[in-house]
Amino acid sequence: MDLGEIFFWTATINNWQKLLWSDMYKDVIIDSLDYLSTHGKVDVFGFVIMPTHVHFIWRANELNGKETPQGSFLKYTAHQFRNLLGQEDFRKLWPYRVDAGNKDHEFWQRDSLAVHLYTRKVAFQKLNYIHWNPLAKHWRLAKDPCDYKYSSARYYELGEHNFSFLKDLKQEFGWC
Repeated sequence: MDLGEIFFWTATINNWQKLLWSDMYKDVIIDSLDYLSTHGKVDVFGFVIMPTHVHFIWRANELNGKETPQGSFLKYTAHQFRNLLGQEDFRKLWPYRVDAGNKDHEFWQRDSLAVHLYTRKVAFQKLNYIHWNPLAKHWRLAKDPCDYKYSSARYYELGEHNFSFLKDLKQEFGWC
């Protein structure tokens, strides 16, 4: 992801495990986005947190020390997940165990997807996809996009500002 450009970004929990089913783990994602946004590292325009993965529309503004914002996001959330799982029941860490020299557990798959959103049309197609993701037949997490708490749908559809880090994608593409 190039700094200053808007991307649709997807990160998946290792082996598609449903770690993010619990709100406690979703809140770790929210906390990380809030921190990165508050400190000017990213602008977040849309998101959804699914049980096995996340989708964001965001812009990386600057490095977080020596790390990219997405690297910081993945690292911070992984540490938090490890701490929370260890507190709950240390056996819950076993599915994430890896034999690597630099870590004992891996929570995120290494193949995060980043798609540059170079046109208004593509950007809003991705935003629509994000908002409708919880309603997909295999998930059925809500009956309406606005009913799903961990998404930016209510921000766009109802004007609710439930997440302080959200910025309006329409303003970025001159639709205001």
